[in-house]
Amino acid sequence: MKVSEILQVKGSILYTISPDQPLADAANTMAEKDIGSLVVMEFGDLVGMLTFREVLRALHENHGNVGAGTVRKHMEDHPITVTPDTDVNEVRRIMLEKHARYLPVMNAKTILGVISFYDVARAVLEAQSFENRMLKAYIRDWPAEAEQAAD
Repeated sequence: MKVSEILQVKGSILYTISPDQPLADAANTMAEKDIGSLVVMEFGDLVGMLTFREVLRALHENHGNVGAGTVRKHMEDHPITVTPDTDVNEVRRIMLEKHARYLPVMNAKTILGVISFYDVARAVLEAQSFENRMLKAYIRDWPAEAEQAAD
């Protein structure tokens, strides 16, 4: 399974923010949209990712307040990216090794979407479930050896 297949199922909604917007605006957007990340775009280019992890760090640093900082101050400015052709097993490895919950999907310099740990887990579960159903159907339709011997 490839990243492109996950994006097809997930859809193409992409939430972005400018790096110069206040972190409080980003936190409000994330809460209102019930999302865990925002793609940080500047002049049409991906310049970072902001996830709930960075928002929580800011809350901790500011003793329970988001503070007056901008998204740029708190964002991950070198996010790990994948391509539509990246295999899902490679995505799983990257997410586990790098503790990344969200990965932007890039085709050259164009962002196609973001896949989350949840998206990957759901896709893998659905693929395994499908394979399981196919194997059970195959076994169920398997001719009994005793019937073959009697013929």
